[in-house]
Amino acid sequence: MKNNPRYAVEKLAWMRAHQIWPNGLRYLWTDAYGVILLVSLFDEFRNKSYLDQAESVVADVEQVLGRSRGIRIGEAPDRDGQYFHYLTMWLHALEVLGRYIPEYRRKGVDLVRQIHEPFLIRGQGVIWKMQEDLSAPYPGFGLGALDAFGGYVAYNMLDRERLDSEIADMRAIIGESAAHLVITQDLALGMMLWMCHFFPEEQWAVQQRQRSLSMLDGMWSANGYYCREPGLAQTKFAFTNYGVSIGLQAVGESSDRVQQIHEFFETYRSGDEYDDAAITHVMACNAHFPGKLLIREE
Repeated sequence: MKNNPRYAVEKLAWMRAHQIWPNGLRYLWTDAYGVILLVSLFDEFRNKSYLDQAESVVADVEQVLGRSRGIRIGEAPDRDGQYFHYLTMWLHALEVLGRYIPEYRRKGVDLVRQIHEPFLIRGQGVIWKMQEDLSAPYPGFGLGALDAFGGYVAYNMLDRERLDSEIADMRAIIGESAAHLVITQDLALGMMLWMCHFFPEEQWAVQQRQRSLSMLDGMWSANGYYCREPGLAQTKFAFTNYGVSIGLQAVGESSDRVQQIHEFFETYRSGDEYDDAAITHVMACNAHFPGKLLIREE
């Protein structure tokens, strides 16, 4: 499966014309993937305007979503609070941009200092969602199954030396949870595969790579998509399948299924808000052109 930067360029122009992204409402998950996309396009075409656009998105996120500690989930009224797994994707975006403009790595390290202790429960795990001021867990939310893995990857990529103690905290949680962790949701499986490709020789990555691939095998539809979870054969989402596509590309597996996913969702319409949602189309760009999401670019 080859990178398709032209797909991303055309889709990005279409999104901008329809005020979907980057000129729509801010949403941290989508903006993280979008910043990585823009840096990938800069690396591909050496057009500095893409770096300028990436910096503009970061500035807008900081202005609109930034808090004294951490970053709010999204701009819409119902997207309050803070998700740790969104924050770790944002950290990865800052690290990718920081490869070209070092100050963004420093921003990432500063953000880790803000969020690590509030989200961490030593000996137990990482809280999935916090109140917006990070004063307490968000009511009704517990520990995130994948959050320590995301923190481990993001911290390592940012600065292994300066974040040594924080990395150790995440490693300890992974050591307790990886062996018995079974993931059954499509996007989470894709994310786990993507995280595994950073440290393919570590025991947790070896275990989770095989376990995730096996689970996905049972979720594949001959129509060309992965269902949401086992037993939900007809339930499918474009953006989550694009996340699986990225994960499969990261570990170099199932290129035929990746192609089928892209073909199926290029014409599929769900008939709901996801048809025009930024998350759908930004994730599509990253699936067709994973670029700097991957250590090994092909």
